[in-house]
Amino acid sequence: MRLPGSIFVSVSLFTAETAAALCLSAAYRSAGDRVWQTLTLLFALAASALVQLALTFVHRDLGRDRPLVLLMHLLQLGPIVRCLEAFSIYGGVGRIEEPYVSITRKKQMPNGGQSEEVERQVGQAEGKLVAHRAAFARTSVIQAFLGSAPQLTLQLYICVLQQAVSIGRGTLMVISLLSVVYGALRCNILAIKIKYDEYEVEVRPVAYLCIFLWRSFEIATRVAVLVLFSSVLRIWVLPVVLANFLAFFSYPWLLFWRSHSPFPENIEKTLTRVGTTMALGLLTFLYACINMFCWSAVQLKLSDPDLISKSQNWYRIAVYYMLRLVENAALLLLWYTFRTEVYRFVCAPLLVLHLLASYVVAVFFMLIFYQFCHPCRRLFTSNVSHGLWECSQFLCLHCRPHPPEDKAMDKAGLELPSPTNKDGIQERVYEMSSTVILSVCGNS
Repeated sequence: MRLPGSIFVSVSLFTAETAAALCLSAAYRSAGDRVWQTLTLLFALAASALVQLALTFVHRDLGRDRPLVLLMHLLQLGPIVRCLEAFSIYGGVGRIEEPYVSITRKKQMPNGGQSEEVERQVGQAEGKLVAHRAAFARTSVIQAFLGSAPQLTLQLYICVLQQAVSIGRGTLMVISLLSVVYGALRCNILAIKIKYDEYEVEVRPVAYLCIFLWRSFEIATRVAVLVLFSSVLRIWVLPVVLANFLAFFSYPWLLFWRSHSPFPENIEKTLTRVGTTMALGLLTFLYACINMFCWSAVQLKLSDPDLISKSQNWYRIAVYYMLRLVENAALLLLWYTFRTEVYRFVCAPLLVLHLLASYVVAVFFMLIFYQFCHPCRRLFTSNVSHGLWECSQFLCLHCRPHPPEDKAMDKAGLELPSPTNKDGIQERVYEMSSTVILSVCGNS
């Protein structure tokens, strides 16, 4: 049984970011910056409340007699209690013989075109640890994109305006960036486990490193571009953010409306139709927030019972990153055009090139991951290299100049008739006989 290290990492990031946000808000209050204090507390406490609700909902504590745990959640200490509970379960494994076990069947990765199915016994303690890991994986995503990403953007914006980085603000930005990158990494792992649920998936350390580098460059570049743009065009940043959010929020619902599928009723048995609608709305809200900062690694499909599309669509990934690169370049161009005296000591062209190059590096690590490090790449019907080759063939086909009509007709006229075409043979014999008659008449 594996050590619940992912739970410890999630709780550590949550606790460190909340503590750093509280200390920084106290510093803002002592400096008289009420607006920055309010926004810093808002992003920290709102994300913390959502994490408590998510843990309570996943573990279904409202229908169980656990008043102490509910009290800890009200005091915003629920993740710490859950972490201690997970480690106590892990420490007690093997001491007491478990009377009940369950049997799971998972397929192994195909080797030589064949995939074997393996049975494994799972005890109650291991099942509880799996539930804890799944709950903390989801709360890490919520914490990252509903709390840490806005917090990182806000603090970087304050640094640009004040042209200074304090120790407290720098510490909070580093922790927030690590939290967002870790949340994006958990998105990738969740997407892999949901899409390939029937297989036994093992993610190697090289894959984790590749995802970490990919997400670090992608998220850092995106946040920097948004902050630079908002520092010179404050009025126009709201339409850009709203356009991104509404596009990603409405896209799953448009696909669901076009599919003419019935309304999903099997999300949770205890939820009514109104509760199901609210749950789907919150899910698409989180999906839109993720895609505003980085690729979500999953595609919502509300007509599917699992709510996730399990097909690997390379074109969708390519379209997302191409449009995002164009958008980042456009926002940087607007910043370069309307930049103020605040950036007089900054080499603007070099900064633009660095940010665009960082995004290209992120795409490079993404390609490396899907080509060489993905744990289920043997199950792909086509890999990244094949997808890029098909895209290049598609572009070359449309960019290749077509021959003129008269040249095509001349070429067709010079072609010999097919030997299987009797009409062509007769026409050719007739032309040759006509030529011979004309030459004879000319000699006479």
